[in-house]
Amino acid sequence: MYNSAMWIWIVLLLIAYVPARAADCESLARLVLPHASISRAELVPAGTFTPPYRQPIANMPAFCRVAVTSKPTPDSHIEIELWLPQSGWNGRFEGTGNGGFAGRISYGALASGVRAGYAVANTDMGMATPPGRDASAFIGHPDIWADWGYRSTHEMTALSKQIVASFYGKAPERSYFTGCSTGGEQALMEAQRFPADYDGIVAGAPANNRTGVHLNILWNFVTAQRAPIPKSKLAMLGQASVQACHGIDGVIADPSKCHFDPAILQCTGADADSCLTAAQVETARQLYQGPVNPRTHAQVYPGLTHGSEFGWDQLAPNPEPPFAPIFKWVFGADWNWRSFDFDRAANTYESKLAPTLNATDPKLDEFRKLGHKLVVYHGWADWLVAPGESLNYRRNVAAANPDLDSFYRLFMIPGMAHCSGGPGEDRIDLLTAAIDWVEHGNAPAKLVASKAKPATSTRLICPYPQTAKYRGAGDLRDAANYSCSAE
Repeated sequence: MYNSAMWIWIVLLLIAYVPARAADCESLARLVLPHASISRAELVPAGTFTPPYRQPIANMPAFCRVAVTSKPTPDSHIEIELWLPQSGWNGRFEGTGNGGFAGRISYGALASGVRAGYAVANTDMGMATPPGRDASAFIGHPDIWADWGYRSTHEMTALSKQIVASFYGKAPERSYFTGCSTGGEQALMEAQRFPADYDGIVAGAPANNRTGVHLNILWNFVTAQRAPIPKSKLAMLGQASVQACHGIDGVIADPSKCHFDPAILQCTGADADSCLTAAQVETARQLYQGPVNPRTHAQVYPGLTHGSEFGWDQLAPNPEPPFAPIFKWVFGADWNWRSFDFDRAANTYESKLAPTLNATDPKLDEFRKLGHKLVVYHGWADWLVAPGESLNYRRNVAAANPDLDSFYRLFMIPGMAHCSGGPGEDRIDLLTAAIDWVEHGNAPAKLVASKAKPATSTRLICPYPQTAKYRGAGDLRDAANYSCSAE
């Protein structure tokens, strides 16, 4: 016969082997989380969902909408939303990125994820500003800078995984992150600081050298203000650039191999839309060159590429430089862009913010050892975040990791602007490629991008440094007529 002690052990063993029970949506509101609270847990029926202050989103499945507020420091206030498919969950968690200074939830990313069967999360990165204010409101708040730089994304990830496990009764089988621009910076920061968070990461147009990105934006703003090139001339400049760079289908395959001097367009007589004044030639040269330290002549950040000229009219859209608040965090509310020194002031700015905001560490040893995969992509025609920085980062990662190809791929997309748009094909499914690599061991050797849905043109996208080479026959806008080449 069993004595009482043995019965206790048997009961405990049985409890240990009982599968975790899934929770209903509303009961998640009672879940206890570290330094965080759930403010909303509600089942949203299938149909049309209208986010706060946004346009309605149609064709939505039923999902559990969970809103979380995380306060990892006394000065933090990070908003997170997690959407959980009521049925048809694919067993995966997807963290998604934001853009710019963030400050709000990206509902489009959540809708796309939950439609595809993911438990999907997004965060405002702790950057919501008071009404009528911009990010200058965070002058003197270094904990909020850290939330934006790296902490909020990890908080979103850790808290979401705990909620996913409670709702479904089991943890996600795999976790993926996708983001572009600021989302690309979030992606690389995760790989560097929190390598265990995601099995696969897709980083688009990453603003990972955050301080450099904004120095470049400031440089471009000052340059474009000094001697603007009218939009009527930018098309002419772009056409000349494409012609000089052998863009056989109207798109430059690899601008890094192109040498084009805008001086060939300089007016020989009166100013006209068919030529550039001497001052406008210098503007173009400065934009192609990128920011340079005036004392040491060291390159601060890569310049804009040939083929990106169509977007240059957006470099100086307002009287004040875009993202001016990031400089005010360092120099105060009275910071004046007109007197900014790209030597001493730039060094002060870098030393103050780079340790918190920059995701430039090439040592991805832990990420690699865990078997995780990183897919980076960048449009060659990006006029906001210069694509040369993605080449710089890949070069540094290759130097630090001899087995780079075992976990890292970079895809440079001809003619694509910042995250999307531009004259080239800009629709490409990187997440599926990352999943296939993580779950089936199939490293992406080539991808196909399209221009529209249904596709009106397709382009072969090769892992850098390979490029697509035309086979010599067939439609120039059909990916089937190209092959990847290292030449």
